[in-house]
Amino acid sequence: MKAALFERHGPAADVLRVTDVETPEPGPGEVRVRMRLSGINPTDWKSRAGHTPRPMDGFQIPHLDGAGVIDAVGAGVDARRIGQRVWVWMAAAGRRWGTAAQWSVLPSRHAVPLPDGVSDELGACLGVPAMTAHRCLVADGSVSGKSVLVAGGAGAVGHFAIELAKFFGARVATTVSGPQKAELARKAGADLVVNYRETDAADKLRAFAPTMDRIVELALGANLELDLAVCGSSTNIVDYAAEPTDPVLPVRKCMNANVTIRFVLLYTVPADVMDQAVTDISAALAAGALTELPVTRFPLDEVAAAQDAVEAGAVGKVVLDIP
Repeated sequence: MKAALFERHGPAADVLRVTDVETPEPGPGEVRVRMRLSGINPTDWKSRAGHTPRPMDGFQIPHLDGAGVIDAVGAGVDARRIGQRVWVWMAAAGRRWGTAAQWSVLPSRHAVPLPDGVSDELGACLGVPAMTAHRCLVADGSVSGKSVLVAGGAGAVGHFAIELAKFFGARVATTVSGPQKAELARKAGADLVVNYRETDAADKLRAFAPTMDRIVELALGANLELDLAVCGSSTNIVDYAAEPTDPVLPVRKCMNANVTIRFVLLYTVPADVMDQAVTDISAALAAGALTELPVTRFPLDEVAAAQDAVEAGAVGKVVLDIP
C-alpha cells in the first residue's frame, strides 16, 4: 500500500516520505480500514518533530484521526462490520499504523460507525478534537444548565466544545481574536462571542454569566487573568494544550477565586471514559448537532506541506486525500 511514514524525528520535509509498505492484516479484536481522509492535529506534527517523542517500531505512519470504510476484520470481530463507514480515533497511539496511508489497522472500538448523511469530512474532523472537547466539558460533571466559556472557539477543539456543550444543554460563551474566527464560532452555535483583545472582554463575559461553571482553555498562561475575572467557587478551568513556556500561577488569586484547574491529555485518559466520549459524540452526530470545520485538503504526496500548514496555525481542519 501507499503510505506516508517517518523513521526518525525532525522537520517534516526532512523526515516524512511517501512510499510502498506491506498492507497490514487485522489481528484479533482489530479491524482494517480503507482510509479516505486522514485528519491532522497539532499532536501529529509535534510527535513527528520529536517534541513529544514516543518509541518507534521501525517506522511510524502518522496521524491519529480519519475516515474510511472497514474492509477486513480480525478474530472476534463481527464480520458484519465489513463495508461499514467509520470515523477513526487514536490510530497511531502506541501503534505504527496511523491514518496517513491507504489502510490502517486498529482496535475495533477505535473505528466508530458514521451515521448516514454524515460526511467523510466531518468524520475526519472528529477524533482528537471532539474527544478532547468532551473530556474538558464533562470530566467534572454535567454541564446541563451551566455556563461554559470556550477559549478559542474557532479552533477544532473549541468548535466541538461549543457544539457539544450546546447539545448537553449549556449556555456557551467563547473568545476569539478577530471577525473571521468570530463568524466560525457563531456558526458553531455560541450564544456570545467576545474578542478577547478588547478591553471590555471581561465585562461582556460577566454580563453573560457573573461566574462561569466550566472554562475550556487552550492557553492557560495567556488567558488566566481573563479566566479569573469570570471565576467563582463553582468554576473548573480545564486546560488541554501546553504553551511554549510554562505559566506561573498567581496562587493567591486562584485561592481567592476557589477555582479548580484540571489538565487533559487523551493519551492517558481511562478507556471507559474514552468509550463514553464515543457514545456521546455518536449521539450528537445522529442528532445533527455536530458540523464540520472549514477543510483544507492536501494529497497524500504532500503530507509534509500539510503538517507544516497545521504547525503554522491553519484555520479549520487540514486533511489528506488518500488515493
